[in-house]
Amino acid sequence: MDKWLKKESVKTQESASVSSSPHCGKSTSNDHDGPGKSLTKKRKYDDDYIKYGFTCIGDQECPKPLCVICGDVLANSSLKPSLLRRHLETRHPAQLDKPVDFFKQKLAEKKSDITSFISKASTDHENALEASYHVSYQVAKASEAHTIAESLIGPCIKDVVHCMLGEKAAKRIDMVPLSNNTLSQRINDMSNNIETTIVHRVKNSPYYAIQLDESTDVANLAILLLFVRYVNEGMVEEDLLFCRPLEERTTGEDIFNLTNAYFQEKEIDWSRCLGICTYGATSMTGKYTGFVARTKKVASKVSWTHCSIHIQALTTKHMLEGLKEMLVKAVKMVNFIKSWPTNSRIFHVLCEEMGSIHDCLLTHTEVRWLSQGKILVRLFELRTKILVFFNSHPFHLASCMENNVWLQSLAYLADIFSRINDLNLSLQGLNITVFNKLQFWGSCLENNQAECFSNLHDFLAEHKLQLDQCTKTNIIAHLKGLCTTFRDYFPAISGDNDWIRNPFDDTTISTQILNTEEKEKLIEISCDYELRRSFRNLSLINFWLSLRNEYPLLAEKAAAVLLPFSTTYLCEKVFSSYAHLKTKYRNRLDAEPDLRLYLSPKVPDFKELCRAKQASQQKRARS
Repeated sequence: MDKWLKKESVKTQESASVSSSPHCGKSTSNDHDGPGKSLTKKRKYDDDYIKYGFTCIGDQECPKPLCVICGDVLANSSLKPSLLRRHLETRHPAQLDKPVDFFKQKLAEKKSDITSFISKASTDHENALEASYHVSYQVAKASEAHTIAESLIGPCIKDVVHCMLGEKAAKRIDMVPLSNNTLSQRINDMSNNIETTIVHRVKNSPYYAIQLDESTDVANLAILLLFVRYVNEGMVEEDLLFCRPLEERTTGEDIFNLTNAYFQEKEIDWSRCLGICTYGATSMTGKYTGFVARTKKVASKVSWTHCSIHIQALTTKHMLEGLKEMLVKAVKMVNFIKSWPTNSRIFHVLCEEMGSIHDCLLTHTEVRWLSQGKILVRLFELRTKILVFFNSHPFHLASCMENNVWLQSLAYLADIFSRINDLNLSLQGLNITVFNKLQFWGSCLENNQAECFSNLHDFLAEHKLQLDQCTKTNIIAHLKGLCTTFRDYFPAISGDNDWIRNPFDDTTISTQILNTEEKEKLIEISCDYELRRSFRNLSLINFWLSLRNEYPLLAEKAAAVLLPFSTTYLCEKVFSSYAHLKTKYRNRLDAEPDLRLYLSPKVPDFKELCRAKQASQQKRARS
């Protein structure tokens, strides 16, 4: 027994030594898991096996046979002609006598199916990524919370696809990532894409102008908004450049440091800045430490413009005592009805029963510069309904609604504030026509012609009244005061820049602001009939920008006057959008990316974003 065991041990060792010899004719694998373990033979695939309907998959060291007909994968030990033929005879007897070309064709079809499957999976992933960007873009354009995509949009899309295209297509919708964090990343990517485009255009623009304003949001953060107006392909464009928080204070130094740091980061040249439009606060306009003063040290060509909306709001503050007292009484009447919910509901029902077009009053807010005119117009339109309401709900100022003299003043204020609102809405800046109108209105009232004030004229005609002499005196004095106040804030415009407004007027050539060479160029422009036709078809700023290559000196001087903003209207409007985006429920939101997508007319490059995202994912996978 012992002798037999010893002999077998010797045979095993001899067999192992022979099989491990490098001169062995058979290709085997010598994977020893440890002493005493038996050897495992690894078979190789031969191209002749295709006649049995088999190809191979896996690595070269341990290939596995794959049936090109049914797709079954066998073990490496089955790589024997007899076993392969047995599979063909038992599983596919109908193909037993087929020629080799038949199996080669089946192999080509199998490879095509595998390639198309991989390509389809890759395409589905790319489409899902692009769809995710599109959904994120629509969420940002609608200024909705990022969670709405996963909670509402995704299920709605899946239900629609399921109903229209079937369950199989609906399952593919699950491939689109729509989580809250994913949407935030997508929105940041798209915002950066648009910001890069804007910064590139500003850097390539020959000159640009900015407007900026700061305010406090719901989280008590001081937010600085900056808009830029620049030239792109011969046309003027406006875009939000940044929306950044001021970490501590809101002094001129802090505002300049934040803006200058952004300009240095993006490599924007200060020397090409022609204009700054702000409001008149000390932090902006301080002589030594204000933002404008600091900017002029790095931008020699820059000029400052006071926002005309804020100026016109200031002009309305100066009123005669009689008119101011009348305005206070009007506000008290509105508050008596609007501040009590019961009164407001009863007045609403009363207006409906009396067939009124409007069924409620408007409230006045000092911050909203259009509300003062609207409240007075609505109050004057509903005066008969208010009088009926006061008959059943006594109020100490109810007698004013029966006083024709008081109503004449109310009608005038409703008209004059509406005119100022129209002026603000048209965003007119320095315009001499405003003062001429004020003087014209005053002269009309002196001649008892009230047609220029529609509400006042209709009231007088309806009741067959003459304008009260005291009221007339107050109105004329108020118009003169408005004219004087406008003159204080808007100095009279000299005729030196008339050549910009109309370069084809011969009288503008004698302006003193142009030298001899520039006057000669202006004469050439005025004699060019093609330019005259372009002048009629283009806006004023775009007309002068179109001459930048041919008449660079004149075009630059015209751009320095026309390019700067005249108001901070864009900032005022965007702060309303900002308040809608960042609410008390989203008080930790970084609103700049959402705000940029919400405001900008530019559409991000979705294809480029997808390529960048896929390249980033492949790089992470390789690392």
